[in-house]
Amino acid sequence: MKILLVGHSIIDHFEETGDEISHPGGIFYSMLGINSVAKTGDEIFLLTGWNQNNFYLFKELYSRANLIYSNKLMEMPEVLLKTSGEGEREEIYKNLSTQLSNIQVDNWNQFDGILINMITGLDISIEQLQIIRKNFSGKIYFDVHTLSRGVDINNRREFRQIPKVEEWLTNIDILQCNENELNTIFADKMESEIAKEIIGLGVEIVVITKGNKGACLYFNLNGKIETYIVHAEKVDAVNKIGCGDIFGAVFFYSYISTRDVNESLQRANIAGAAASSIKNITSQTMIKLNA
Repeated sequence: MKILLVGHSIIDHFEETGDEISHPGGIFYSMLGINSVAKTGDEIFLLTGWNQNNFYLFKELYSRANLIYSNKLMEMPEVLLKTSGEGEREEIYKNLSTQLSNIQVDNWNQFDGILINMITGLDISIEQLQIIRKNFSGKIYFDVHTLSRGVDINNRREFRQIPKVEEWLTNIDILQCNENELNTIFADKMESEIAKEIIGLGVEIVVITKGNKGACLYFNLNGKIETYIVHAEKVDAVNKIGCGDIFGAVFFYSYISTRDVNESLQRANIAGAAASSIKNITSQTMIKLNA
């Protein structure tokens, strides 16, 4: 299979034992998830941005992808991540860049699937998504991620209602979000009502990650909305970074391979849990799905 991953590569900064540690992040984790399940003969394409000064952080993993559609940036986005307890992490950005400008693909239908992860929320524009949709007949997977957060004057990201959300939704097939992100799509409604409204706009599958409560999905089966739920795997969770990205990549790969939503959700749930049990995820990390 040929799969295209779209999204910003980020330099993650977070405090560890009093020191600030820098790690590769963003679409790096989607690539890691895909790489963990891809089969011999698959080709993974990355549409991302990179900078020569910082590419050493990503080089080992990205050497396994086709970077023909990626482009050089003056500065890569960086984010200070603060995590504590069970709540949402705090995100403070530096070098917050604009859209990935070089979205020029001669034949979109060469791909078996396209995964778009809105790492910064500024990865692509609605207009760029519309171009992809117009020229691609396969499945588009869309992780809401930081599209759900606005930007204040200090580059701090806070949740807000997503502007023009219907224009985003009408151009994708599969939507991924967590519970807080779901409420930035359509507020003041029950989960099932929001999912129904999203599906009513043409989205086929809505995947909702719930941390230590597992995950669920809603999908349209012959005009009837069905639901699958998985409980969280029992693991010693020591990591919160990249788990949802890995979850999404494994779900998408499994789904376009099998078209089985239940099996794909099970595999993604195991992958996300496995990622949460790994303290330091690196380019060498392989996510095991036989947990």
